[in-house]
Amino acid sequence: MEANIIAHDGDQVTVQVCIDLSGTMLEAEGQIQDACNAIGRAASLEALKRFETDGTPIMLGAIKWTRRCTSHQTYQTPYGTVGLERHVYQTSQGGKIYCPLDADARIIRHATPLFAKQLSHKYAQMNVNAVCADLSDNHGRPVTASYVQNVTDWVGAIAMAQEETWDYTLPVLDQPVASVAISLDGAMLAMKEEGWREAMVGSLSLYDPAGERLHTIYVAATPEHGKAVFLQRMTQEIERIKTQYPSALYLGIADGAASNWSFLEQHTERQLLDYFHAAEHLPAIAMAAYPGKTDKPKREQWLHEQRHQLKHEHGAVEAVIEAAQRLTHKRSLSRSVNEDLQAALTYFSNQAARMDYAQHLSEHLPIGSGVIEAACKTLVKQRLCGAGMRWKQRGAKIILSLRALVQSTGRWAQFWQKINQFGAQPC
Repeated sequence: MEANIIAHDGDQVTVQVCIDLSGTMLEAEGQIQDACNAIGRAASLEALKRFETDGTPIMLGAIKWTRRCTSHQTYQTPYGTVGLERHVYQTSQGGKIYCPLDADARIIRHATPLFAKQLSHKYAQMNVNAVCADLSDNHGRPVTASYVQNVTDWVGAIAMAQEETWDYTLPVLDQPVASVAISLDGAMLAMKEEGWREAMVGSLSLYDPAGERLHTIYVAATPEHGKAVFLQRMTQEIERIKTQYPSALYLGIADGAASNWSFLEQHTERQLLDYFHAAEHLPAIAMAAYPGKTDKPKREQWLHEQRHQLKHEHGAVEAVIEAAQRLTHKRSLSRSVNEDLQAALTYFSNQAARMDYAQHLSEHLPIGSGVIEAACKTLVKQRLCGAGMRWKQRGAKIILSLRALVQSTGRWAQFWQKINQFGAQPC
């Protein structure tokens, strides 16, 4: 099906298309979709022509470029392929070919910017075969798997190259920001050459005075020894947030890993052990208190009470430690029960200063790392840990960079605004 341009009025065009509405509703809708794609191709071709030069020499900085020849190029749009003749340029020294149309229209691997945006967004969410099936089945837009990967590799390269330099503005928030919770965690990822390694995920969550989460920024990084790149990016995000919200309370929330605290202590006023990680160690103490086979109801009652007290009562963690210390003197405990008890006692003793949950709740502050736990699943696991998936560093980094932009509300749109403003080159 073809559409025809029947009128031009400056930058406006009128497009004519004939649609056959016979048959079932599903068949008619298929014809309508084909017509919409035909209109899109016709209009896209006219839009591309607006960026073509007249063939006269151009200046890029202090360098003069002259027309080398006219070359036919096929472009990929959301509606199908379109082709046109366009001028390509070269300097008097020869070498690299330059196409003003491609540069000015922000073409990425022969894809128009909207199509490149669509491909990279879909690829961030689905594997390449699913992307191709979705485009073909739902949009009437067949495309090869290699082309999807070619375009998204370029878009991902831009995202990676500009992670440290492009500054993204925060959305307009309805409430003032009273606190910022900073968390980091890891998720295991199967790498092709290194086996299972830990990918890092970070989150910066903004809360209002009532404790409602207003906005979250996500950072993700592929496995690396020492985590220097990831921590540097987290530091940059923290510094940007502090510049905008200098009076907010900065709270670090994480599990018990020592490396988490060494970083969070540098950037936050308070540190809090995730409540749910702490509560996971209570069953070991309950088992030592009520080890009998028929003591399950007593253990469950004790756990219920201790979890509530740990969460809501001041001094609860000291009471848990005292109870565990008393139980270490019981001689009737089995070796395994006693070892688990000792491990729990050590855990609570080492982390006690980061367990004042009642105080934080009274200040309407978060006490759990649910945001970062969810981010590990949505950023890493859902896309990168499918059956049989193994990743090279670059491929995994592209996916994580794109997914972090998509999941941080507002950043995906800003990322493409910056491409529209600064160009589509990775560096």
